[in-house]
Amino acid sequence: MMLPIVAAAVAAIQVGAAMVATRFVIEQTAPASLALLRYAIGVCCLVPPVLMSARVRFAARDIAPIALLGITQFGILIAVLNWGLRHVPSGRAALIFALFPLLTMLVAAALDRERLTVAKSAGVLLTILGVALALADKLVAPGGGDWRGELAVLVAALIGAVCSVLYRPYLRRYPVLPVCGFAMLASVGFLALLAVPEGFFADLPRFTPGGWAAVVFIGVGSGGGYYLWLWALGHASPTRVTVFLALSPLTAAALGALLLGEALTPWLLSGLVAVVLGLWVANWPEAEPA
Repeated sequence: MMLPIVAAAVAAIQVGAAMVATRFVIEQTAPASLALLRYAIGVCCLVPPVLMSARVRFAARDIAPIALLGITQFGILIAVLNWGLRHVPSGRAALIFALFPLLTMLVAAALDRERLTVAKSAGVLLTILGVALALADKLVAPGGGDWRGELAVLVAALIGAVCSVLYRPYLRRYPVLPVCGFAMLASVGFLALLAVPEGFFADLPRFTPGGWAAVVFIGVGSGGGYYLWLWALGHASPTRVTVFLALSPLTAAALGALLLGEALTPWLLSGLVAVVLGLWVANWPEAEPA
């Protein structure tokens, strides 16, 4: 049980770091264009290990669903989230996105893929409380953002929740690496279509040196991070994996303190305690159907 937990935690920390990098570079490009660059780089990182691994042939009936999941999770979700991050302060966006595990738990229960338990429910709610405490000073800051941006972040979290639940049968049927590579490749084709009206192919992308560094970091991290994410989903319940996304905003806050000189407030430290407690409660051993 420990390895899926570690994989989920590392993937969640990568998501938080990527959100910081996205906020840094998003003003230099358009949402779909950034998402296209992100996953094009991610696919390039996955190609060598996919080629070196044993060949896997997907059943004909599974090709379209896996591609659609990739387009939705890696394409639509990130494009919607990037759009939301242009219109919502990062603290509020992180809090809204922290609803991801709660939505996952409800979707999994509605589809009869997972049982609602007291431990998981309490753990998820504690992690949400922890995120709210950690970001309390940012949430009350002036400049609340556009409600459409808030809705976009919420829709992105719901999309991720649905995909996290629907991925699991395919991750049990096939090795994670080819599923991850194929899903991400499908998303690149979809994002290329979205990037056309943004003028992505009319001219070469123009970033500052720091912007290029952020794009490469996001892309490389996405390739490895989503592999770990999908691997964890194949070995643990969706709720127990997605609950670790509470680490993402804490990672963003910690990086802000480390790289931008932002203060480590008592709110952040109390939020960290609540999140750690929530993760412990949500992963309390209990009898659960596979």
